[in-house]
Amino acid sequence: MSVTTTASGTTSCASLLHRRTPAIFPLSFPLLSFKIRSTTIPPSSYLPNLLLQPHQSLTLSLRCSSSLSASVSSMDCGGGPSIYPLHHCKTLHIVRHAQGLHNVEGEKNYKAYMSPEYFDAPLTPLGWQQVDNLRKHVRSCGLFERIDLVITSPLLRTMQTAVGVFGGEGYTDRIDSVPLMVANAGNSDRPAISSLDCPPIVAVELCREHFGVHPCDGRRSISDYQYLFPAMDFSQASTHLSVIFSMTQHFQTGLWTRKEKEIAIVTHSGFLVHTLNAFGNDCHPLIKKEICKRFANCELRSMIIVDKSMSGSDPSTTNYPGKIPPGPDVPSTVADEKNVEPDSGST
Repeated sequence: MSVTTTASGTTSCASLLHRRTPAIFPLSFPLLSFKIRSTTIPPSSYLPNLLLQPHQSLTLSLRCSSSLSASVSSMDCGGGPSIYPLHHCKTLHIVRHAQGLHNVEGEKNYKAYMSPEYFDAPLTPLGWQQVDNLRKHVRSCGLFERIDLVITSPLLRTMQTAVGVFGGEGYTDRIDSVPLMVANAGNSDRPAISSLDCPPIVAVELCREHFGVHPCDGRRSISDYQYLFPAMDFSQASTHLSVIFSMTQHFQTGLWTRKEKEIAIVTHSGFLVHTLNAFGNDCHPLIKKEICKRFANCELRSMIIVDKSMSGSDPSTTNYPGKIPPGPDVPSTVADEKNVEPDSGST
């Protein structure tokens, strides 16, 4: 942490207290609690590279000590623990789509990505096996029950991944429900998937792959997709095929307009590389590396995103204001020292 002094020699920590950009952290690195204390260094003392004059004193505020036994070894390697109000945080379970047909050919020859044959490429049979494996994982670890919402890119391979992992069980014809995915969607040779007993799935244009020169990153019309995925919400997918998305905007604004706190996002490698590289610059290099590491097909990573700008956070659902009991508004030890007689009803 850099230390600056004013004319009176007091430390300025404004840069730590007024960051306005969201922060994202791997869920495997918990946000730790810390104690705050203040210490004053007399004029006769000095710090390396910071010599105090006789008329100066240096106050170091926000000196953090971890509540865990492990100490923070270097403030210059990402800083100490951070603490944030829970209602300013969301948990994101980020998934890259399973193996698509374009991935197979593109790994052999990059020029294959230019082939119109792979326009809006579907999942391969191996990709569907990856989906089945991830589906088993999110249920066995208890994650499935915690997810409030699934956001997916409106491309065939991401929607197939999203419904395959987070959708309901096998669909049976019912009057009161439509399938999340029809049978054989995208020539998948897969049975229909139910929309019952699963989180809502929303197709969002802002998290699709950038549509440049590669036909595999193009998509069909929304009406085509609505036929294949009848129960999916397409209200946030543009009807125009040439929409250019803003990756940073998706995280900074789009997520905070949602009330859901635990969200799965099914998207693309390119989107994730460009989006996640904007985060973690104030973290230890190993945490930055974990955030920005390229995703494998059908890989899932859980992260926490923090709203530090008050752009859309909801009130806390767990905070409790408490109440000062009858009697003097001072600690009991102070009351004893001052011989203050507390009210008989106070505890």
